[in-house]
Amino acid sequence: MVARYCTWTLLLLCAVPGAWAQQAQAQQAQAPVTSGYTVFLRGVPIGREDVTIEQNPDGITITGRGRLAAPLNAVTNRVAVHYHPDWTPDLLELDVNVNGGENTLKTSFLDETALSEGTLGGRAIRHTDVVGRSAFVLPNGFFGSYEAIARRLAAADIGSEHRAFIAPQLPQLSFRVSSVTTERMQTGTQTFNVRRYVLVFTSPGGLATVNLYADQDRSTLLRLNVPAQAIDVVRDDLASTASRTLMHSNPGDEPVFIPAAGFNLGATLTRPFDGAQGRPKTAAARLPAVVLIGDSPIGDRDGVVGGVPVIGQLAGALAEAGFLAVRFDKRGYGQSGGRPESATISDFAEDMIAVVRWLADRRDVDRDRIAVLGYGEGAWVALQAAARERRRIAGVVSLAAPSVTGAELVLEQQQQRLEQLDTSQMDRDAKIALQRQINAAVMTGKGWEAIPLEIRRQADTPWFQSLLSFSPARVLEDVRAPLLFLHGQLDRQIAVSHLDTIAELARAESDSKAVAVVSVRGVNHLLVPAETGAVTEYGSLTDRNVSRDVTAAIIGWLTKTFAAIR
Repeated sequence: MVARYCTWTLLLLCAVPGAWAQQAQAQQAQAPVTSGYTVFLRGVPIGREDVTIEQNPDGITITGRGRLAAPLNAVTNRVAVHYHPDWTPDLLELDVNVNGGENTLKTSFLDETALSEGTLGGRAIRHTDVVGRSAFVLPNGFFGSYEAIARRLAAADIGSEHRAFIAPQLPQLSFRVSSVTTERMQTGTQTFNVRRYVLVFTSPGGLATVNLYADQDRSTLLRLNVPAQAIDVVRDDLASTASRTLMHSNPGDEPVFIPAAGFNLGATLTRPFDGAQGRPKTAAARLPAVVLIGDSPIGDRDGVVGGVPVIGQLAGALAEAGFLAVRFDKRGYGQSGGRPESATISDFAEDMIAVVRWLADRRDVDRDRIAVLGYGEGAWVALQAAARERRRIAGVVSLAAPSVTGAELVLEQQQQRLEQLDTSQMDRDAKIALQRQINAAVMTGKGWEAIPLEIRRQADTPWFQSLLSFSPARVLEDVRAPLLFLHGQLDRQIAVSHLDTIAELARAESDSKAVAVVSVRGVNHLLVPAETGAVTEYGSLTDRNVSRDVTAAIIGWLTKTFAAIR
């Protein structure tokens, strides 16, 4: 998926988690507890919040202060949300400066009404809205409000439907709990249990997914993740490269650190596992290995897209079939060092090569049987790595890969999104024209004067430039390893028509003598079973496991390809 531009207004669509828990009993007074959170956008820290929870017989109060840099440009002087002891909302007060404009608001809740008074965007308001009696109060851009949700979710039922109040702009939104799973947080070599809630909500822009992580014992907020906008809010003690959330774990997983260009990559090595013995299998010979990388802008090693840990699940399937599998956090994400703000597709390819070389030096790995696997735009990274490291990479698995240049892909995907919106053709044409201007400015460095400054701050980055200029046809000229191209027939993000096109390019341009093509029926972009494949269907998918048809095709091809090498 192409990284989306994230503006302050998009936070209105991001601030919708939640679920209902049993009503709280009157609480004994407790000392206020303050926690700090770091806010990341596409892996780059852009601000922080300090959040205080105060609990007494009168109820629970959540207050916060913070600052967010460009492109959000917000200073939270003070936000306070007060709930009654039974968690019904009582009062909201906020004082926030957004892009230099003061916003003050006071909202009082009584029964099922919310009376809001103040100034928003320089305009005085007085507004009365009907809201659910047990609605969550989520002030726009105040991530600390999720503390209330983390505490109330402890008794949530999967599939339950609920409401949230987001000031007068969006007085009430609906949401539901899609899944609740217990996972682990890794801090160095130590782990502890967390509960992850996958929350699907309905907003004016359609369905969206939010991942909320809470300490299982204390029901306190640890992390908030909005994949579509590449936003992460992480408690400070967990925000360093020494900590990461294990969004997916397999039997045989082992955390490792792999040296790269001046920093280490945080990674997971997955070994074939003996379930009966409860330990990794003992191999009689050196094992074949696969290095995996996910789509962009997803930086974590598990490659979670739409609530599905695509890369984590693929690694587990490969290990179960007898391969060593390595997945790693992209530079500047999770436990990996490096600078994410300057990273490019070429840089990610170099990191993948570093992992390949690390594997080649291991005594338990057959250095002649190492493959790379990339998903989505990660497939471009895998192809780039194979073009450069022709000696050590013996196979390339390309999943849901785009066949056009990055500039063409951005326009294609924007057109797809615009077709889903109820806008005029004139408006669509204007947005496409603006995107063409942005693309041209990014690639040439000229024409920025006609583009809003806020958009330039988001688009004028090394990564986006590398994306727009990437040409799979050009890179394939230097690839000689065997190639497998696989695509889900229901893929609505990277259309299945890309499959035949990129395979034809490989046969015409590359030096590879083995190009295989697999189209999997009934599978969407997430590589899971689906009915329509539409993005709006992601939140309602009942089977969130990578299709066995997909894993069987990959494993079968790797087995055949490596057998020819031995």
